Amino acid sequence: MRIGVLSGGGDAPGINAVIRAVVRRGIQTYGDEIIGIKEGWRGLLEGKLVLLDFEAVAGILPRGGSILGTSRTNPFKREKGPEQIMENARKAGLDAVIAIGGDDTLSVAHKMADYGLKCVGVPKTIDNDLVETDYTFGFHTAVAIATEALDKLHSTAEAHSRVIILEVMGRYTGHIALATGIAGGADVILIPEKPFDIDEVCEYIRRRQKRGRNFSLIVVAEGAKPKGGKEIVYSERVDEFGHISLGGIGYYLAKEIEQRTGIETRVVVLGHLQRGGSPTAFDRILATRFGVSAVDLAHEGKFGYMVALKGNQIVPVPLKDVVGKRKTVDIELYELASVFFG
Repeated sequence: MRIGVLSGGGDAPGINAVIRAVVRRGIQTYGDEIIGIKEGWRGLLEGKLVLLDFEAVAGILPRGGSILGTSRTNPFKREKGPEQIMENARKAGLDAVIAIGGDDTLSVAHKMADYGLKCVGVPKTIDNDLVETDYTFGFHTAVAIATEALDKLHSTAEAHSRVIILEVMGRYTGHIALATGIAGGADVILIPEKPFDIDEVCEYIRRRQKRGRNFSLIVVAEGAKPKGGKEIVYSERVDEFGHISLGGIGYYLAKEIEQRTGIETRVVVLGHLQRGGSPTAFDRILATRFGVSAVDLAHEGKFGYMVALKGNQIVPVPLKDVVGKRKTVDIELYELASVFFG
């Protein structure tokens, strides 16, 4: 087979491990030709293709980012975009495309099936918000980075008797914030799924003061919002999938906390640090398993499926059951974390 592989949406540690696995499995087991599609779906729109062999993927397992690049290109927002993709896929002789991405990238893969493109999906998002898979690669690394940051902030918050707020990614879900907060011992965790009461947050801080704890650590997802309020928007600019740029909730919280408590409050926004750097061992292994299984699915003719982790098994799930849905935080786990608030 001649198989194309692309990575779309935001980068996540482990993409290169998937690409490497696709190349090694495809060539070594099946004698395939693997074609790298550069910059996500844009690469098929513009014909940006490159042959991938063993040499091309040598040494990329521990590397962050994507050797193929990525973009948030939506072919369905371009005039005759789907038709152009099919034409370029035909010219390249592609028998299948392995699409590495989150909901946006995979939704394109699902829709392109109507035009005849044979796709297999690989779940990629540091937010871990795709349904039908226990974990997406990149999430574990993002949490590890955020937890390390929280550990470091603990000592400086204590030394200065401050409240320090760590703002992490999480547009619609709080998986990163919750996992980081539990692992790092945060005193308050704020997530999009549960709008917060600022007075309640301040009460947690005062409760710690009464116990002689002169500092507090707060982890907040960028999409968290106050009760009756809206998300804090960094920019009104909308990407091709309709997403605005969130950011600033940490500074909103800091201002409100200082006004209500009189305690000096500082903010650290991790931003793209969570996406960068070398993937953890867990994410390298998961991404490798996903890449191998994606090639296997293509050879089994199981197009329109996504590889997924269920328990300790990699299984195929229909893309139609994945796209347009969102895996939110387990509220029971959040309630467990709340035992340690304040």
